[in-house]
This record gives sequence, C-alpha cells and structure tokens, in this order.
Amino acid sequence: MNGTVPVSSIVCMAASCVVAFAIPVGLFLYFRKKKADILPFFAGCAIMLVFALLLESAVHRVVLSGPAGTVILGNMWLYALYGGMMAGIFEETGRFFAFSTFLKKYRGKDVNALMYGAGHGGFEAAALLGFSMINDIVYSVMINSGNTAALTGSVSGEALTQVQNAMQALITTPSWQFLMGGVERIFAVVLQISLSVLVWFAVKRKDRRYLYPLAVLIHFFADALTVILSRLGMPLGAVEAAVGLIAVLAALYAKRVWILNTERKEG
Repeated sequence: MNGTVPVSSIVCMAASCVVAFAIPVGLFLYFRKKKADILPFFAGCAIMLVFALLLESAVHRVVLSGPAGTVILGNMWLYALYGGMMAGIFEETGRFFAFSTFLKKYRGKDVNALMYGAGHGGFEAAALLGFSMINDIVYSVMINSGNTAALTGSVSGEALTQVQNAMQALITTPSWQFLMGGVERIFAVVLQISLSVLVWFAVKRKDRRYLYPLAVLIHFFADALTVILSRLGMPLGAVEAAVGLIAVLAALYAKRVWILNTERKEG
C-alpha cells in the first residue's frame, strides 16, 4: 500500500463525525425546549432501525441476491427506481405505523412530529455517517502508522481486495469530500423532519391522508435522483446541491402544511 492519508482528510472525517452525532443530540435538546415529549424521539430512532436498517435491508438481500437482482443492479434506472421506492415505502410506512399506534396519545402536541423526525433522521446520521467516519479514522491512523497488516492479514481473496480498495480510497480521496458527508446528512435530516410532518398530519386528519403517499413519492424522488446523478458521473457538489434543493422545497411545503393544519386546529 503506497501513500498515507492526509492529515486534512482525517480532520474532515472528524468534523463529519462530530456533525453526525451532534445532529440528534442538538435537535433533541432544541425540541425539548419547545415542550416536545421524549418518547417520539426514541420512537423515530427505533422505526429507522427496524423499518429501514432491518426490514428494508432484509428485502434487499432477498431481491438483489436473486435473478431479479442481476437485472436491477445492471440497470441504473431500475436500480434508482427500486432503491428509491423501497426507501420511501418502508420509512414512510414506519412513520405512519408509529403515529397510528404507540404515539397516538402524543398527537396532541404537533411539535412531537418534529421530535420524531429528529430521532428518525438523527439516528440515520449517527448510524450511517458517524460510525462510518469512526471506521475511516481508525483505518487512516493504521495506514499512516504502517500497520496495514493488521487490516489485511486475516482476509484473502475478494475480501482482501475490498479492504485494499477501501484503504486506497482513503489515501486518494480529496479531503473536502469527507466534509460533504456532514453536509449531506444535514440535508437528509431536514428532509426527514419534513416528511415526518407530512405523515403526522396524514394520520391526524382523515382529509389529509394523501400526504402519506405524497411523502412516499418525495422520499422516492430524492433517493432515486441521488442514485441517477451519481451514476451519471455528476460532481459530488452538484449531487449534494440537488439533494439540498429537494430538502429545502420539502421543508417549505411541510411548513405550509403545518401552518394550515395548526391554524385549522386552533380555529
């Protein structure tokens, strides 16, 4: 293995790691000051874990390991459509389930929709980015200390190739790109909170049921577009800008839904 991981890259990894764990903690404290209850936050964490990281992942293992998987993985458009729709269906259905069942008695405070979204998106940030950055930092330190044998000595074949490729990527990836993980998670949490608001009012008000399938479609569009732009070779900055635009538009719409429905409640 030739080369070392730049110190600037490790600093950027650490910065993204801090962002990943600061997001859920900061949002939890902020919404508690707004009188939100505690349980919706941890319900969001649990639903993200069960519906996305466990159930959705289990479906992916079954589908993508079979004959259909070969076709899906070999076609950018099918992969984007499949991945986006699965994410939308599982996560938004998880929200709908939570708001309809064990969070039913917490629906008196609309701020709990935001608290749930903080847990859902915050857990995702910590699980996907935070621990990934910790792993990358550990790898980087071992590479720079010349201790790569500890990473490769116990693996062989395809697994060895994957580890070597991962180490080489840490060496060659521009430092600023590690910061983009933190930026992407911020956009993702904004989107997660916005979608939580839509599903929240879809559950609370029968005449707003359409907000649930709309949340599925928005989630689908965001994930599918990310895959398509990445596969088309768009610069990382452009991809994140597109994600950010979707998050902002979703937040503006969610704010509108919030205002209309809270005003109706007060009236």
